[in-house]
Amino acid sequence: MTIEQPPPPTDMTDEDLSRSPGGFAAGATVIENYLRTMPQAPGVYRMLNKAGEVLYVGKAKNLKKRVVAYTRSQGLSLRIQRMVGETVSMEIVTTHTEVEALLLEANLIKRLWPRYNILLKDDKSFPYILITGDHDWPQIVKHRGARNRKGEYFGPFASAGAVNQTLSQLQRAFLLRSCSDSIFSSRSRPCLLYQIKRCSAPCVERISHADYDALVAQARDFLSGQSQTVQRNLVSQMEQASEDMAYEQAALFRDRIRALSRIQARQDINPHDIPEADVVALHQAGGQACIQVFFFRSGCNFGNRSFFPSGTQDQTPEEVLAAFLGQFYEDKVPPREVLLSHPLSPEDEPLMAEALAIKAGRKVILAAPKRGDRKKLMEHAYDNAREALGRRMAESSAQHKLLEGVAEQFGLDRPPERVEVYDNSHIQGSHAVGGMIVAGPEGFMKNEYRQFNIKSTELTPGDDFGMMREVLTRRFRRAQKEDPDRERGAWPDLVLIDGGLGQLGVAREVLAELGIDDVTLVGISKGPDRNAGRERFHIGERPAFSLPPNDPVLYFLQRLRDEAHRFAIGTHRARRSKALGASPLDEIAGIGARRKKALLNHFGSARGVGEAGLTDLEAVDGISATMAKKIYDHFHPGG
Repeated sequence: MTIEQPPPPTDMTDEDLSRSPGGFAAGATVIENYLRTMPQAPGVYRMLNKAGEVLYVGKAKNLKKRVVAYTRSQGLSLRIQRMVGETVSMEIVTTHTEVEALLLEANLIKRLWPRYNILLKDDKSFPYILITGDHDWPQIVKHRGARNRKGEYFGPFASAGAVNQTLSQLQRAFLLRSCSDSIFSSRSRPCLLYQIKRCSAPCVERISHADYDALVAQARDFLSGQSQTVQRNLVSQMEQASEDMAYEQAALFRDRIRALSRIQARQDINPHDIPEADVVALHQAGGQACIQVFFFRSGCNFGNRSFFPSGTQDQTPEEVLAAFLGQFYEDKVPPREVLLSHPLSPEDEPLMAEALAIKAGRKVILAAPKRGDRKKLMEHAYDNAREALGRRMAESSAQHKLLEGVAEQFGLDRPPERVEVYDNSHIQGSHAVGGMIVAGPEGFMKNEYRQFNIKSTELTPGDDFGMMREVLTRRFRRAQKEDPDRERGAWPDLVLIDGGLGQLGVAREVLAELGIDDVTLVGISKGPDRNAGRERFHIGERPAFSLPPNDPVLYFLQRLRDEAHRFAIGTHRARRSKALGASPLDEIAGIGARRKKALLNHFGSARGVGEAGLTDLEAVDGISATMAKKIYDHFHPGG
């Protein structure tokens, strides 16, 4: 892969560039200048605005032939014409093949979030089931995040609930341990899971190593799609135990078979001939789109999840699905089959299939089923997509009405597009944090939430006013630095402060000091006896007022305030828990996990390490004389 970044066109002045965002013609001129040196090769192109932000990322089999289309307004939607009008520069990356370009495009879109691309704004990772491979007695656990632990991963599952339910039945079926390695090594007698027949107690060797390995192999086979074979073997073993009059053993096999049956049970459709597939259904309405994905692995339904990509207003179903698949599988291993509600274009389908095959390391089939079980599954997924989009549009409509009510109550010119709510949390000033939550027309914008660890050492412990001053100062100074022209939608239309006139006064002072006079500030105090429903609102020069107890706008504002309170408290508790789990050894440079473990095993506690002499420290495995001196000096400064 080669990277090419053409210099700005030599025949355009800085004044020309500064005027580029003024219209389509100026942007088209910028692109025409880049076309002079653009190669006729596969690659990825990026459109950038005057602030250096990426507006759009696209891929092409022939860069020059693809990009030249942006110089003519015919055939371009108004949205793309606006994008061209904002373009002042471009960046080009050439690749060896169009498939490489497709993979790179998906990676860049997910990393850069260009405003004019179809965006899959979902930052939640999917949970998996992991059978560990770094211990003599493998463990079966839920895993989320990077796959950096040795073992075999099975999934993805649509939600934590789906994986927890499956994991519970797998423990009943295969009796594998779920405890951590440290608990496993410290057991002297079986735990409760052994008593309720959900573990075979390998920790105290109630099962031989060979028999436990056999259970692990059965679990691996079941999760790999050989469920029928595993079940037949268990039935055979149960019948044999019954013939031998080993009825207790037969009952155990019976319970394991029942657990497997519960995993394989279906509430709607049972795809007998679909061992591994993702069913991807798209529904579009009202300028919005919902994509429903059902996960089928090992012949089992691992759940489903809804996605609502942005930037789909003027896109065809084929374009939306192609963009979704590229971003969705950018960090996931594709299954053997991907079933689609709409076929991709003749150009995109073979390209996408080859790209997914490269990600999976094997063939991946893309198909839009027309009959049979696969068609029924697709219809079921499509119905779910349609219903999910209907619910979202209804919720969005209700949210718009509530924001209109907020604008009316607070005297705003229009419904706010971005509402920020602030709250602080601490215990007698310790581990103090500030929390900011954000809401808009689509509800809570959780990817915009921010936490502020209070850094000032001059604050009196418990000084809520000082904490609020620090939080708001940091927030709006950063906004002024990163988005001075307010083009990125990061500035609020309305700021709610959880507090009365005192907190509101601090907020006013901060904005005044920063020269900000066009952000509406509202304080929410608890009211008499701190009763919910009797909140007092403080805004501008108006006298404090309350809303009727049954006013939907009041409930909406309470929900915003409570969400800010929940977020601030949760952040504070996480920080406090982290501090409680910290060790003085963490402060010593050169003491990593291995040396820390050796020291604690030798002396029993960090306090014991601190009281140890130099000779004692040098006796610890892995601690050199130099390191022992460093540890000793840390606990005995000036000694």
